[in-house]
Amino acid sequence: MKTVVLCAFPLVLIIIAATVLVSGTLPEFDRSAYYKVMEAGKIESIDQQIKIIETTGGINPDAYTGALLMRKAGMVKGLSKKLNTFKKGHNKLEAAIKTDNSNAEFRFLRLIIQENAPKMLGYHTDIDEDAKIIQSSFVNLSPEVKNAVLNYRKRSKALQELTF
Repeated sequence: MKTVVLCAFPLVLIIIAATVLVSGTLPEFDRSAYYKVMEAGKIESIDQQIKIIETTGGINPDAYTGALLMRKAGMVKGLSKKLNTFKKGHNKLEAAIKTDNSNAEFRFLRLIIQENAPKMLGYHTDIDEDAKIIQSSFVNLSPEVKNAVLNYRKRSKALQELTF
């Protein structure tokens, strides 16, 4: 399986490069694919999605990369590597939220991480605030993000009681 993923990755980069050369712009960000990777949580898929994000235009890559790195932290081996990966992702996601504090999608990404991060990390203080922002901005979210919110809501304590 790893061989297939590693062999397919250069092809993905070639397709992205060809798209940029032909159209003169970077490809659009595929939120549906992103949220599938977030949910599945496989290291290879996360690494591949991060590389795609880095070559995608029209988004703040820090929010998406940060959330993926924090998701990945739970899967890597070694306590030190876990903590370093989490901190790197945390810094990216928090910087994106600081830049765009009212972005409900960034708040949703943070909510997912906060609800699933080990309590010992102390990363759970903004759950209620994030849930309220998601609820108040739900109608303005893209269909892909709305779908991700509704799917995640089934297992979220913070979102279950909210109405959308």
